[in-house]
Amino acid sequence: MFPSHSPAIFEFLKEHRLVAPEQLDELNEEHKATGKPLADVVVDLGIMEKDDLLRRIAAHLGYDYLSEVPVQYPGEAIAAVTGKLARDYGVMPLQADEQNIDLVVCDPFNTHAVDDLTFALDRNVRLYFADPDKVEIQIKQHYGEDQDSIDDLLQEINTDTKLATDPGNRELSASDLESMAEQTPIIKFVNLVVGQAIRDKASDIHFEPFEHEFKIRYRIDGALYEMAPPPKQLGVPITSRVKVLAGLNIAERRIPQDGRIKITISGRQVDLRVSTLPTQFGESVVLRVLDQSAVRLDISQLGMPEDVFNGIQEIVRRPNGIFIVTGPTGSGKTTTLYSGLRIVNTVDLKILTAEDPVEYEIEGIMQVPVNPLVGLTFAAALRSFLRQDPDVIMLGEIRDLETAQISIQASLTGHLVLSTLHTNDSAGAVTRLVDMGVEPFLIAASLEAVLAQRLVRRVCTQCRTSYLPPADLLAPLGIARESVGSRQFFYGKGCPVCSQSGYKGRLGIYEWLRMSEAIRDLVTQKAPTLVIRQKAIEQGMRPLREDGLRAIFDGHTSIEEVIKYT
Repeated sequence: MFPSHSPAIFEFLKEHRLVAPEQLDELNEEHKATGKPLADVVVDLGIMEKDDLLRRIAAHLGYDYLSEVPVQYPGEAIAAVTGKLARDYGVMPLQADEQNIDLVVCDPFNTHAVDDLTFALDRNVRLYFADPDKVEIQIKQHYGEDQDSIDDLLQEINTDTKLATDPGNRELSASDLESMAEQTPIIKFVNLVVGQAIRDKASDIHFEPFEHEFKIRYRIDGALYEMAPPPKQLGVPITSRVKVLAGLNIAERRIPQDGRIKITISGRQVDLRVSTLPTQFGESVVLRVLDQSAVRLDISQLGMPEDVFNGIQEIVRRPNGIFIVTGPTGSGKTTTLYSGLRIVNTVDLKILTAEDPVEYEIEGIMQVPVNPLVGLTFAAALRSFLRQDPDVIMLGEIRDLETAQISIQASLTGHLVLSTLHTNDSAGAVTRLVDMGVEPFLIAASLEAVLAQRLVRRVCTQCRTSYLPPADLLAPLGIARESVGSRQFFYGKGCPVCSQSGYKGRLGIYEWLRMSEAIRDLVTQKAPTLVIRQKAIEQGMRPLREDGLRAIFDGHTSIEEVIKYT
């Protein structure tokens, strides 16, 4: 809510005694650990309702509070404020005449706003306060998302003879590329594109060269969205700029490269993992956004069913054993493991992680980035870990027999090992270890639990609509139309809040396999995946598809999402 004003929120909560002093210190520690604004921490943990907190802040600062933000505004009011002013100060004009203007503001703690806006608009300014998220939606709706600036930049680029000229197929020297990357319009353009993606909570940004165009796409909640493409000839300068920021070799365009960029957006630090890939028409560049404040590392926020939540809490507090999280790339495995580590991240336990690369930095945990080029593989890191006397070890992934064997050895000698595997379901993780060459009796002795998970998109709560799905849509879920009864199904119609997609945010669906004596016997007998899976279901495991049905009937997601991911 207030990215850069957590100290002001802290003083406000303290002054009005809205939170007990010791609890306030805990909330502040949570804010510092996760990077999440203090106001958001207070609301997310249910200490105060969002509306109540906003009202009290308004009263404290002497603002009138608007519980609802208008969706329509007078034309003369919109015309009175430029898009740059609206975005820079986070304001929407409610009404205006020649002498006065009323503005609703996102950030009431900006003490300079009234003076700055009075001077810039040459009018008497009166500020109102409302839910910042709702005000920002209206700013985007009426003034665009820096589009004016992007259009201005593209115009500037088109008049720049150095950049407007298409290099075609001619070879460019390192100095040519560097010169292009250092052009002011290119620097601004890349900053705008990255800043906008992070504000939209994109998980990755794709710069893609094709024969006749250069595309830029964002992935938000697992789906790709294309932005207006820049001219084709900007492909090389844009990719060169990104490579300069990531410290990559800009002259080397024939082999893939990996790097990292650290930037600050709206007062918070964001890490970008950069990957380049040579293609037929130039280098494709993907930036993966690692935003400390966007990821929820609190396991209670992951939308887990209670039995899975309690199971993970019990497992990560065990003194030894192996816990595996499985699923495809981008299914939230690392986030789940980090969430588990936070439960046991106390002064009396030593925790070591080996990751490729370290995605999120957690206070109090020793994190090691693996580097196979210099011989620091997962197996080598794990071997060194055992000499460091840890209590808990997290491995980014079990990739080979050697890593699997040392993990089992570590668990049998009194360490808790957390890791991931790429398999379709939880039972598949057991047979995957056997396929690697691990002895079944060792798996049976050390493995404690496997969690399979997927991320599905949440139906937008603002435009959620109930409907009765046709029989052909219910059939893949194994539901007959006549058995639906009074159950409600939902979809998102599309609205400004969800950018007309019908979805906003994501939630997990889970398959929790807890090792029992019967399942350990099956593992020792080298039973196939289907047999292990059937026994786990008999003992109470909910398959992914069934947990997806729970999310559908709770109104959190749609039938299409569950069919797509299970």
